[in-house]
Amino acid sequence: MQQFFADSSWIQGNSIYIEGADVNHMKNVLRMKPGEDVRVNDGQGKTYLCCVSAYEDDRAVLDILKELDSDTELPSRIVLFQGLPKGDKMEWIVQKAVELGAYSIVPFAAKRSVVKLDEKKATKKQARWQAIAKGAAEQSGRSIIPEVQNVLTFTEALDAAKELDVLLIPYELEEGMKETARIIEAVEPGQSVGIFIGPEGGFEEEEVELAKKAGAHPVSLGKRILRTETAGLTALSVLMYKLETV
Repeated sequence: MQQFFADSSWIQGNSIYIEGADVNHMKNVLRMKPGEDVRVNDGQGKTYLCCVSAYEDDRAVLDILKELDSDTELPSRIVLFQGLPKGDKMEWIVQKAVELGAYSIVPFAAKRSVVKLDEKKATKKQARWQAIAKGAAEQSGRSIIPEVQNVLTFTEALDAAKELDVLLIPYELEEGMKETARIIEAVEPGQSVGIFIGPEGGFEEEEVELAKKAGAHPVSLGKRILRTETAGLTALSVLMYKLETV
């Protein structure tokens, strides 16, 4: 069943009034007609089963049938800190990270990042990534829309991660899956976790040392070298499995 997110101000009594680009998507792309059911989330954890009632000018009117139990969020807040990759890889990373349960995504410029974004380009990219996060959240039935934050420097990203309980930094020179397994196994539901992923060229040793000083645990993701667009999703998958099988 299709899901949309609604601003809390759009929920009035037993009706929800959908506005913006979603109206065109409902009416002209999905061709949803009055009488069809749809899920609507308020972005704060409440999900409603609704029925399309009518289209009025530039909005869709939905009748609330009932509130649904929503249990699609991970029991821990996981933040993916992603070194800027080349091309449009970031779009794919954002989409899949949202599907896997990431709470937010923080892009950052590492020393080996090829992509250099000025403030104007970074703002435009961030808006595009946020739109992708919204679509992925709707598709995967998330209860929130994960935030894709503004592009930071590596130092700023480390500073932003200080509030998190556990920091992980997958590093290709790190060996020992047993130690990695021990670190992952120690993560408890309710703890917040940050995952730092380098760009295509990986992290420089100096950056890994800075991360370690900030409390990050270097971990291994196996004997193979993973691409930047694979590494973060691998770490997210491992954590998702661990947290949802406790």
